[in-house]
Amino acid sequence: MRSTNFCLSTEGADVILATSSDEKYPPENIIDGQSETFWTTTGMFPQEFVICFHKCVIISKLTIQCYLVQTLRIEKSMSKDPVDFEHCIEKDLEYKEGELQTEEFSFPEFQATHLRFIILSAFDTFVSVHRVIAEGIAQDI
Repeated sequence: MRSTNFCLSTEGADVILATSSDEKYPPENIIDGQSETFWTTTGMFPQEFVICFHKCVIISKLTIQCYLVQTLRIEKSMSKDPVDFEHCIEKDLEYKEGELQTEEFSFPEFQATHLRFIILSAFDTFVSVHRVIAEGIAQDI
């Protein structure tokens, strides 16, 4: 069975919530599949964004590409609406000057219809999120 990246607009994913918005760097950039584009926060922390899959997916690996993120929490929801989130992981990320942070999270496979990413703290005033990759398979319902 072919593994799919569900965090792509071409796969039907949507960023349905982002706590900050800059018209030059919109949240939709997270799911466009390109590392060169990004969403940027506009100040205080925590900041968060929610990705909706519009169907139940089984995720085996999550990858985030970001810059200046210090502490990240990831939560999942199986609800039709973005409610009842459950904690998946919280991690302090490493930072190297001038390098994109690429963090992979491997889990026992889990089901989700929504993922919430909460940036609890940062190494600077602003952070950028370039891509989220959620690898897995579609759930047959």
